[in-house]
Amino acid sequence: MNKTAAASVDVHSLTKRDTTISILIIGLLFFIFGFVSWVNAILIPYFKIACELTHFKAYLVTFAFYISYFIMSVPASFLLKKTGFKKGMMIGFWLMSLGAFIFVPAALTRTYEIFLVGLFTIGTGLAILQTAANPYITVLGPKESAAQRISIMGVFNKGAGIIAPLLFAAVVLRATDTDLFHQLATMNDVEKNKALDELIRRVIVPYACVGTVLLGLGLMIRYSPLPEINTDGEVMQTTTVGEEKKSIFHFPYLILGAVAIFLHVGTQVIAIDTIIGYAVSMNVSLLEAKSFPSYTLFATICGYTLGIVTIPKYIRQVNALRLCTVLGMIFSLLIIYTHGRVMFLGHDTDVSIWFVVLLGLANSLVWAGIWPLALDGLGKFTRLGASIMIMGLCGNAIIPLLYGWLADKFDTRQAYWVLLPCYLYLIFYAVYGHRVRSWRRGLVRTSNVKRET
Repeated sequence: MNKTAAASVDVHSLTKRDTTISILIIGLLFFIFGFVSWVNAILIPYFKIACELTHFKAYLVTFAFYISYFIMSVPASFLLKKTGFKKGMMIGFWLMSLGAFIFVPAALTRTYEIFLVGLFTIGTGLAILQTAANPYITVLGPKESAAQRISIMGVFNKGAGIIAPLLFAAVVLRATDTDLFHQLATMNDVEKNKALDELIRRVIVPYACVGTVLLGLGLMIRYSPLPEINTDGEVMQTTTVGEEKKSIFHFPYLILGAVAIFLHVGTQVIAIDTIIGYAVSMNVSLLEAKSFPSYTLFATICGYTLGIVTIPKYIRQVNALRLCTVLGMIFSLLIIYTHGRVMFLGHDTDVSIWFVVLLGLANSLVWAGIWPLALDGLGKFTRLGASIMIMGLCGNAIIPLLYGWLADKFDTRQAYWVLLPCYLYLIFYAVYGHRVRSWRRGLVRTSNVKRET
């Protein structure tokens, strides 16, 4: 037995006070995840202007940031097994700090590729933190209320997401920038390069500050009272009597769940990171459009709040998952097919943009619904299973690129067709996919599966 395993504790031995403190600390982590992740919503249009990019190239921001999850999630699980949760989280924070500091030379040279390296490094650190935090919060209490706890984490995450684009915009954008953006087309090369250099260098101070804070947070989490939870010691459950699971691939519902996570996070990022560009395409200024990601995230928090109040007392988490996936499909169709100007919250826009906002509500309980279903009964495979699920976060990298390609080929409204197959699969997983216990036997009968949570 290694030292880390020996120092681990069983989750059932934690007192209520220990559990509450642990939830608050993990909540802080999710706040950091949200702040660093959702600032991409403003970085995409910002880099598009400052680095003179197409829609497709601008969404390389999400690709570079989230492809690291695919590459690093399994190595992250082995790192956490060797170091334990707390030391692993410290390393994750320090990698994020390094990525933030890489923004400084990237801004000084206005080199988009260096920015992408910085984003990849931040994403690598986040992959380690997510691999630790998601299974941690899932097992930190009764299984039937896991979606409730994840919803609480979602409030921290999306609350930070509301603040991040607005704070970033307040720091780097100025009231005169709308005129500047219009004047860029009439400037000669020398004037334009000078203006764009000045624009991009505004990120230096905020990201240097972020890097310093992340460095300190790594030390703080290392010496925090967060206990090491022994997930390897859990009793492994199987769905068929006498059947022994020897590989992570013997859990079909986990693999199908990872695909569901891949598609879900892609739809979530599209709802948040494309809405500014969609608003700008309707002649809304960037300074005004910066508010729309916050509206989407607020809608998500409303969904989380409903989940916290109603799950599992009034509705089972699997039924909440089914409802949200169906709503996502309906809102996607309304984005594409509805037209007409409306004045709402001081914005004169096409009505379809508010259905993009409502995707935040539809997406709210999907993540929380998928995780408990996919990790159910993994036992000693819990850490590796969580890594497989985190690998699904590369959907954040791939699906927005598809949106950007469609936006360049058609337009920003028609590009939302990419959402339809995603939600159709999510409906499949919510209704049937999570019941698959054998690749050979396909879907098992509901009567042969233990009661769904």
